[in-house]
Amino acid sequence: MAESSGPTTTSTVADGDATPDVLVVGGGIGGLSAAYALAREGLRVRVLEQAPEFGEVGAGLQVAPNCTRILHEYGLLEEVKSLGVLPSAMLMRDAVDGSELTRLDLRDLEERYGFPYLVIHRSDLHAVLLRACRELGVDLRTHQRVTGYDTADDRASVTLADGRVEDAELVIAADGLHSVARQWMAGDDLVNSAYVAYRGAIPLADVTREVNLDEVSVHVGPRCHFVQYGLRGGEMLNQVAVFESPKALAGEEDWGTPDELDQAFDDTCEDVRAGIPLMWRDRWWRMFDRDPIDRWVRGRVVLLGDAAHPPLQYLAQGAVMAIEDGWVLARHVTRHRRSTTDTVDWDAAVRAFEAVRTQHCRRVVLTARSWGELWHLDRTARLRRNVVLRDRAIDDYSFVDWLYGPTALVPEELPPMFQPIPLDAVEAERDQPTLTDA
Repeated sequence: MAESSGPTTTSTVADGDATPDVLVVGGGIGGLSAAYALAREGLRVRVLEQAPEFGEVGAGLQVAPNCTRILHEYGLLEEVKSLGVLPSAMLMRDAVDGSELTRLDLRDLEERYGFPYLVIHRSDLHAVLLRACRELGVDLRTHQRVTGYDTADDRASVTLADGRVEDAELVIAADGLHSVARQWMAGDDLVNSAYVAYRGAIPLADVTREVNLDEVSVHVGPRCHFVQYGLRGGEMLNQVAVFESPKALAGEEDWGTPDELDQAFDDTCEDVRAGIPLMWRDRWWRMFDRDPIDRWVRGRVVLLGDAAHPPLQYLAQGAVMAIEDGWVLARHVTRHRRSTTDTVDWDAAVRAFEAVRTQHCRRVVLTARSWGELWHLDRTARLRRNVVLRDRAIDDYSFVDWLYGPTALVPEELPPMFQPIPLDAVEAERDQPTLTDA
């Protein structure tokens, strides 16, 4: 086999010349967690990452019990906990007046689901998965930009930018929001929400106002919201400011700029306004997702993570779903392994994976859209939403049971969805200001 172009990062355990059983395209959290899950099954796995080195950009990440359960099974949870923060509560507040709307007791949540809710720097979780892959002998290669996919009979292949072709029994396309494999498989377009996110993970010493790092806090406001929580044992503060861009709605190409950030939060409460100057202003993230599709498999190529189901961020399940994907796929590999020949019925395994994950992730993607709409209501609809949230009992988990419980392996294990409360059946609190009144 030809040597890869440019420098590579290769495990000292893996035989770099051996043909892998599985090729994983993309070395982000989804790709590495899938590689780790399959390597635990004794498979030879190679990861192809287009960047010069393995790493993650961004800031904080919320990891719910449906994912910490899997990290525990992998033997990685204690290390992840040591690098993150385990807050005791999640609070939702009104961004206009700052009042509390509802909360989740995260200690009680852990009792209910058996595993904690934690927050961690994205790069720290990525580093844990990278080290775990190295220890299992995953063949990790950088400077590997995949430009095409193909499949025939019982093999799949990728074409790289330098013209080389690599193949394996299975190719996992974990190549992100702008997935080449997704385009090859579905040919669909991104869906632009017209919302943009600014982030800012900064040392706590640089924060002049008082913040409570024992909670995950989200302020929801008309066409905007603001999130903050601690990172790295409380040494850092993570903030996320999200707003609808007027320039995007007007069809302008240069949208989501810092002037729009400032304008979007001008009329919010003091706590929110105090955080806006601390956001990174040299970069921002435009928020896209895709319409759900039912087909993630073409021959021996399977989509995973954001390539399959990129969500808007409102349920904090993007990375979680990607880690779940790898776990579910590995479990079906085990279920479809022939004991007599120690070979995998890959076609049966990926069909079973596709059958359950397309259904669950469709739910998450569509619910995330609806959740974002709920957060960003204005005028009377906002006031009605606030009534509903304030009336919620603190021990009512009906809205998250479908999400935080054990990950389903077959469609029959998917739990029932919650029943939305119609806002038009609720009387608004008339003494509360709207953003246009504030």
